[in-house]
Amino acid sequence: MPEPAPLQYVFYFAASPEKVWQGFVSPESNRAIFGADFTADLKPGGALTWSGSDPKGNRVTYVGGQVIQADPPKILQYTFQTGGSSHASRVTIQLTPETEATKVSVTHDNFSPDDPGYAQSADGWPRILSRLKTLIETGKTFKPH
Repeated sequence: MPEPAPLQYVFYFAASPEKVWQGFVSPESNRAIFGADFTADLKPGGALTWSGSDPKGNRVTYVGGQVIQADPPKILQYTFQTGGSSHASRVTIQLTPETEATKVSVTHDNFSPDDPGYAQSADGWPRILSRLKTLIETGKTFKPH
């Protein structure tokens, strides 16, 4: 079974690269977008964790990973592993300044052929990027579903 095709998305945010970078890495914006607690050690090998509570109130990790590369406000690359999964993939976020906007390019690749997270990620990235764009540009966002 071949490796699934990379997921690739390009959005334009009416904000500076610095503001967009903060949107990706700040605990406040991650809480607004995902309803999750976000912690990150933004150096190679550093941990990234999106966590919260399950229906019984137990702490769980929704997504975890390790930083591969962090060069604010240009590139953030990390491994991506949903909680409880043995499959890891890779996310690369590139921010490119434009005249009045920031081009946000996201590539999510290196999926295992049998990774059940592929379909979830394919559905999730457009929602995540749309919610983040709205939050950065307006100061508020919308519920994911």
